[in-house]
Amino acid sequence: MPGPDILLVHGAWHGSWCWELVIEELSRLGRTAHAVDLPTSGSPAGMGDDAEVIRQAIAAIDGPVAVVGHSYGGFPMSEATAGAESVTHLVYLAAWMFDAGVSIAGAVGIPPFEVDLVPPQPDALAQFYGDVDPTVAERAIARLRPRSGSSGSDSLTAAGWRTIPSTYVVCDNGKAIPPAVQEEMAARASAVRHLPTSHSPFLSAPADLAAVLDEVAKD
Repeated sequence: MPGPDILLVHGAWHGSWCWELVIEELSRLGRTAHAVDLPTSGSPAGMGDDAEVIRQAIAAIDGPVAVVGHSYGGFPMSEATAGAESVTHLVYLAAWMFDAGVSIAGAVGIPPFEVDLVPPQPDALAQFYGDVDPTVAERAIARLRPRSGSSGSDSLTAAGWRTIPSTYVVCDNGKAIPPAVQEEMAARASAVRHLPTSHSPFLSAPADLAAVLDEVAKD
């Protein structure tokens, strides 16, 4: 048996499109994968709206599911999976992994955004795609959308990793969330893995990432 399906949750400014290569690689491994589009990418929705989309995606999967959150995606993933009986494992891929009562802005010590939508970072190439093929990276940058300003100041009301086994995947060469910060959050996880990539292994090393996700989901 291949084990649970895998649900993929993208980070800020991105969309489900960023997982296309990983979904192909997981399919080669015999694994069924799904990806969601978070409403905070492209609209002034809140983190709770993202969490609800993730809950609905989990409910639509007939059977057990491992949920993967990248970067910001780990934040609503924690909220959405609290009490989710069908979720067997959580994977935080260079992701924000916080406890209930914490917001991203509060945790990293930045003021809340005062605008409804925050445009993609002007240095997205360096921050997200340092080891991605330049042509692939430019295509990705063209698909980035503004993110909700409120999503960074919303606080978690629950944290699924408190009761669900979890793995933190540290991207050793990441810049958007420095490795030292990832390691600090990874101390909360049940297990820790490493990838020698930038912040976006779904584009720079999709086969390697798929192999890790396939292995982790079997545990």
